[in-house]
Order: sequence, then structure tokens, then C-alpha cells
Amino acid sequence: MDIVLALVAALFFALGTVLQQKAGLDDPAEGSSAGLLVQMARRPVWLIGISCDALGFLAQFAALAIGSLAVVQPLLIFAVVFALPLGARFTGQRVTKADVLAAIVVTAGLVLFLIIADPSGGREDAPIGDWLIVGVVAAAVVVPLLIASRRLRPGAKAAVLGTATGVLFGLSAALTDVVGHRFDDGILTIFTAWPLYALIVVGYLSMTLSQMSLNAGALGPAVATQMAFDPITSVILAVTILQESLHESAGGAVVSVIALLAALGGMVVLARNQQETVAAKPGAGTAVALAPAE
Repeated sequence: MDIVLALVAALFFALGTVLQQKAGLDDPAEGSSAGLLVQMARRPVWLIGISCDALGFLAQFAALAIGSLAVVQPLLIFAVVFALPLGARFTGQRVTKADVLAAIVVTAGLVLFLIIADPSGGREDAPIGDWLIVGVVAAAVVVPLLIASRRLRPGAKAAVLGTATGVLFGLSAALTDVVGHRFDDGILTIFTAWPLYALIVVGYLSMTLSQMSLNAGALGPAVATQMAFDPITSVILAVTILQESLHESAGGAVVSVIALLAALGGMVVLARNQQETVAAKPGAGTAVALAPAE
């Protein structure tokens, strides 16, 4: 059931991302990044996209409550595959033979990863000291990327912000996993413990950085880095802080890593092709060129 819910979440996230891309392309935001979400909230298409993201989060939340972080998060890579027909419908993207082949590679890589890695076990939470270390490490990665992005050209800026977003997405997923498991102790315990409030803060930051990366002017690098560093961060946190176990043999571990890398490689090809077809759409190049520099 956790796999089904994860795929449902991937579908909603794909639809949400495509609609947010459409909103950014059709009417680029202006001004500083601080009020970016407020500006975007005035656009009906963007609001629908965010609503889809909310539905995706609910499905992800349910999947993490009953399943493993190392299983659920890699499956969200399917969002890029689902974005193919959705992008063709809403942003004029073309589905090429290379797209189909890359989608097959993503699917095969994820299926092989889940079969060989066979993630299992783990604990429902970790000591507060461990979470503080995770927070410091995440800040040490995200803050320099955010500062560096201010001086970069659109493609590099989108990739750098997308990387920071992916790291925060992975952290959000780990916190969501913890909050979901607290339901076993009663719903009131969720509101009296810190993970929920940490999730809200990290979630807001990740949403802001995600929209900034999408608005940077190069959709392919933004989507690719977001979707790549999310499962990478999630699997690292699952194995370390939540102590989930992957395949025990060295050979199985190597095959699992290769399968996941193959899926990520296929995802990068899909994202790059989607960027090219969106940029080729009449008027899209102008909209992207007018994206804010901040």
C-alpha cells in the first residue's frame, strides 16, 4: 500500500510542478524572493498547482506513516515520468523517443532498486541531538548554495537552487516520517512535540526555494536537481538517522546504488528534454528571460 500511495503522491507532485511552471512562464514574478510566494498566490493556476502539491503531500504522509523512507522517497522520482503527458498538455512539451526511453530507464532502475535494496526496519524517531546535527549539516549545505546562486546565470542558478531545494525536500520527508509515526501515540502528541513545527518551517523554506529555482529561467536543471537530491538525501537520512537497513551483501548494495543512479540519470535526461521543449514553445523564451535575477 505504501508503494501505491507513493505513486499517487508522485502523480500529484508532477501535476503541481507543471502548473507552477506554467504560472511562472505565463507571468514571471517581479521583485525580491522574500515575497515570491505571496506574488504567486495571486495566480489561480499557481494555486491549483499548490493544491495538487498538498494532495501529493497527504499521499506521501500516508505512505511514510506505513512504509519506509528509503522506499517512498525514491518512488517520487516517477513525478518526472508523469510530467511527460502533463507537460505536453499544459506547457506544450513534446514527448520524443528519447523521453520514452529515459522513462523506461527510470522505471526499470527504481523497480530494480526496490527489489535488490529491499529497505526495511528502522526506528520511528531519533534523539534530539542527532536531529540538531542534521539541521546544522543541512544549513551548511543550503545557505552557501543560496548565497552563491545570486551571482550565477539562469541555468546554473536553477541547478544550485534546485540542489538546495532537493536537500530540504529530503529533510522534510524525514520529518514527515517522524510526524506520521507519532499518530500511534495519539493525535494530540503531534502538536506538543517539535517535529511538526520543524516540518512547517522546513516545508515553507523548501517551497520558496523550489519556486525560486523554477523561476530562475531554466526549468530542466531546476527539476532535475530537485528530484535528484530529494531521494539521495532521503536515503542517506533513512540509513543514518532513522537506521533503516538496505541489502546486507556488498554485491547487492552495489547493484542497488547502480540502479538508483540509472534512475536518476534517466530523470536528468527527461528534465533536460522538457526544458528544451518548453523553451521552444512560442513566447516561452521571453517569459523565461524576464524571470527575476534575485
